[in-house]
Amino acid sequence: MPIGVTGLGSHVPETIIDNATVGRWAGVDPAWVTERTGIIERRYADAATATSDLAAAAARDALAGDERRIEGLIVATCTPDVPQPSTAAILQHKLGLSGVPAFDVNAVCSGFLFGLTVAEGMMLGRFGSGEMLVVGADMFSRIMDRGDRKTVSLFGDGAGAVVLGQVPEGYGIVASRLQTHGEHHDYVVVEAGGTRQALTEETRAAGRHYFRMDGRSVRDYAVQTQRKLIEQVLADAALTLADVDRFVFHQANTRLLESLAREMGIGMDRVALTAPEYGNTAGASIPVTLHASHRVRPLQRGERILMSSVGGGMTAAALLLTWY
Repeated sequence: MPIGVTGLGSHVPETIIDNATVGRWAGVDPAWVTERTGIIERRYADAATATSDLAAAAARDALAGDERRIEGLIVATCTPDVPQPSTAAILQHKLGLSGVPAFDVNAVCSGFLFGLTVAEGMMLGRFGSGEMLVVGADMFSRIMDRGDRKTVSLFGDGAGAVVLGQVPEGYGIVASRLQTHGEHHDYVVVEAGGTRQALTEETRAAGRHYFRMDGRSVRDYAVQTQRKLIEQVLADAALTLADVDRFVFHQANTRLLESLAREMGIGMDRVALTAPEYGNTAGASIPVTLHASHRVRPLQRGERILMSSVGGGMTAAALLLTWY
């Protein structure tokens, strides 16, 4: 049987960081942030919160108290609790899911769709007839250089989760495509903290533990690559853009999404948005946005949803789902 989404959940922290705050940090006019990004505010977790805490809240929302049916857990994150073990192992413990396979996927902002595709493959193979939990969770507030207006204006914290299970024929995941272009891995980086550059006083002083991004190159890659992958996924399904009811793009920033929709001839009335209120929540942005869109306008049986993303690496993904 096909694999589809049987549960949705999300969680964002309570603390709101508005553009006035970003303006003070980065020495920039708040109006510049609004105009350039279309982001009004974002959420930051407090110092006592870890990525797994956000993930647990989103997972519990999606599971609605029925954890027993879960037979596997994937966490998509590039801001893990600790270098090791996996955040999925920590989350598994918090959810009381001892024994089920649990592991992380790191494709940066594309991680959730990579995780979703991996989970579907496992479930269609010899994994079993139970359900799987896929969580996207990130805390970019921990790796922000608050003096860098180009990045601190964009990112916020959050987590989103879906439960995957068997659905009737004609529903569920229809097609997906994944790509990585490692020749562009230097577009998005956190240089220090791994085996190439240790986290030392010297690297901290140089700010190499902060997130850095070549914004122009990322924008060009995002528009060109997402468009190509979307076209390929629709061709795989023998459908066109007109057949899609709702688009859930990675929420890089509002202006980029408007540009992508304009270039593809998609009306913004079909594009779900959370970037204005939550910013770019990285690996969490697609499940957070899917859930938020569902709360505003409930998904209907048979509705076609196209999700796509780009992330550091550079990675890209697109997935078409028929709602059940």
